[in-house]
Amino acid sequence: MRRMTAAALALLLVAGCAGQPDDIRNRPLGPNPSGFVAAEIGFARLAQEKGQWTAFRETSAPDATMFVPQRVKARDWLRTQKDPVEAVKWQPHAVYVSCDGNVGVTTGAWQKGPANGYFSTVWLRDPKSGKTLWTLDHGDTLTTPRAAPEFIETKQAVCGSRPGVAIDGGNEGEDRAVGLSPDQTLSWTSVVSPDGARRVTVRLWDGTAMTPVIDDRVAAPTPQKP
Repeated sequence: MRRMTAAALALLLVAGCAGQPDDIRNRPLGPNPSGFVAAEIGFARLAQEKGQWTAFRETSAPDATMFVPQRVKARDWLRTQKDPVEAVKWQPHAVYVSCDGNVGVTTGAWQKGPANGYFSTVWLRDPKSGKTLWTLDHGDTLTTPRAAPEFIETKQAVCGSRPGVAIDGGNEGEDRAVGLSPDQTLSWTSVVSPDGARRVTVRLWDGTAMTPVIDDRVAAPTPQKP
């Protein structure tokens, strides 16, 4: 496991811009956990500059999904949303990356007024262009805010193996979806129950097994009184 401070991330980003333009265009894209952290930070900054739902729209993949609390196609749902006066703020605390570096999952904390919570976001990187867009986003409120870590933790899947990933059919009535990185070293499963409760689990290949690194569980929303 590696760790990076915000200052270290900035240095990595500057270093990535160094050199001749032709060198940059011709350089193969390798695994880069800091790139997903930078994408999340840029996403959060865009929300403050252009509006919360505008930022979600502009950074989403075509088939991205989110939860309200049932699963929805993000771009369809976001098309009708107006930006709130105050946009939520958020910060990444950790990132988990597939062996090939083309899928990353960030998780961290958010704040809006007196409310606090957490989020987890699945990012896809185009290996040719390097463009990074989110494909799944979810979060929930917390009674006690997540403490900001001194370092942003990064963890990358072990390379060299291509494990088969078993698919669990789940329970009757559940809305279940499974995502898998092209190299099969990172998977994400999202399950929504009929009552709106959900669970998002992310697993990394550690050389012998797909090990859970994120296991978010969101309770069903409280029914509104008539």
